[in-house]
Amino acid sequence: MAKSLTDEAIDRIREFVRSGRFPAGSRLPPEHELATELGISRSPTREAVKALALARVLEVRRGDGTYVTSLAPSLLLEGLGSAVSLMESSVLELTEVRRLLEPAATGVAATRITDAELQTVAELLDAMEEAVEDVERLTVLDAAFHRAVVTATGNETLTALLDGISSRTLRARIWRGTVDRGVTHETLSQHKAIYDALAGRDPAVATAAALMHVDTSERWLRAHLADFPNLEDG
Repeated sequence: MAKSLTDEAIDRIREFVRSGRFPAGSRLPPEHELATELGISRSPTREAVKALALARVLEVRRGDGTYVTSLAPSLLLEGLGSAVSLMESSVLELTEVRRLLEPAATGVAATRITDAELQTVAELLDAMEEAVEDVERLTVLDAAFHRAVVTATGNETLTALLDGISSRTLRARIWRGTVDRGVTHETLSQHKAIYDALAGRDPAVATAAALMHVDTSERWLRAHLADFPNLEDG
């Protein structure tokens, strides 16, 4: 199927960005000049700019012009959480993706985490222990704990991807803590094991600790999801 002129314009502008013709932070030529450079009429060029602005590749500044953004993964993937929430993927599918990605990320974090980042993880662990009777706060701190760990990899793309998945599975994790109060101490123990492995800068142990933690959550969901179908609503 032939591409539309708008799609062609999008591809050409993307290529200009990738090649450095329009580097991050640069201002695009005025619309008529850009259309001439692309060899495409102004209408599809305008639509292409709008599409790339929605994708956060470009930023249209009223009265100033159109600029290439920083192109940081955290910016370009900012809308991933919303996209994931609209997907028909089940909570189990997303938890499975988390199981595939997060343990490996935790292992990488063990080799890269700074003392300051490790202190942040320790403070979140302490806060979780203090919030043991407040399931919702505990779950939010749980998510922050894992984000701090993944952030320590220094990989913004991975952090953004796991953020999107985490936001979609948060409700299921709150439900788990609400209906199975006995899981709280197990959860804290598993987080402590992850922290200890990070503190020891041991990637193999960190990977194993994170895998055990996510696998425990996944097995609980598989056993109980049929009893709580509203978990699939996000």
